[in-house]
Amino acid sequence: MCRHLAWLGAPRTLADLVLEGECSLLVQSYAPQEQRFGTVNADGFGAGWYVPTRAEPVRYRRAQPIWTDASFASLAGTVASGCVLAAVRSAGVGTPVEETATAPFTAGRWLFSHNGRVEDVAAARRLLPADRPEVESAVDSAVLWALVLHRLRAGEGMAGALAGVVTEVAGRAGGRLNLLATDGEQLVATRCGDTLYVNPCPDGVLVASEPTSQGDGARWTPVPDGCVVVAERAGLTITALDGVAAAGRRS
Repeated sequence: MCRHLAWLGAPRTLADLVLEGECSLLVQSYAPQEQRFGTVNADGFGAGWYVPTRAEPVRYRRAQPIWTDASFASLAGTVASGCVLAAVRSAGVGTPVEETATAPFTAGRWLFSHNGRVEDVAAARRLLPADRPEVESAVDSAVLWALVLHRLRAGEGMAGALAGVVTEVAGRAGGRLNLLATDGEQLVATRCGDTLYVNPCPDGVLVASEPTSQGDGARWTPVPDGCVVVAERAGLTITALDGVAAAGRRS
């Protein structure tokens, strides 16, 4: 189990998005409000963001509780971006606590995170193609990322790739499959078995496992289970996951 979030809009600092606020991702690392599996997310954290001076996103991740990293706390207020993806991790039983198992995963322009658990990881691994991309870690999230990345590199859009993987893995391996990805211009998230919220703000949109603040609680909207969220700078849509997956197969 994990908690994750992503922001797309006007530049905001990492401190504003991740550390500050009464229900921030930092707080969710030790006192999540809506987490049904596990009680703390102390097995690693990471953040990825985009800057104008490079094509690929910047990534910072550690295999330790976010509240113990003074270096991240020091730099977070000085780094601002119009697109950020961040996560805190609760390792499943028997899975490694290491940076390679910690979101965000990345390749090229993409950042990726998974909130949940694959029930049968061996079955999910069997879905990987023969020419599969390298799986960075033994954890289920890395397998899901490899499956998504294969589709992305084949030319599938992010919404179709995430929805297709969720549908395929849910049918073969089972589990809770809340996926989150961005390329710096678009955010895509699936809700499959766990909580997910969207918060359309005047200057952008925030997508998160659970609300990160209470003062603007009226703007937080729960996403129905079995749906895909696609957020762009022009707005967002919430669509049934099955329909997006089917459209991806036809394209």
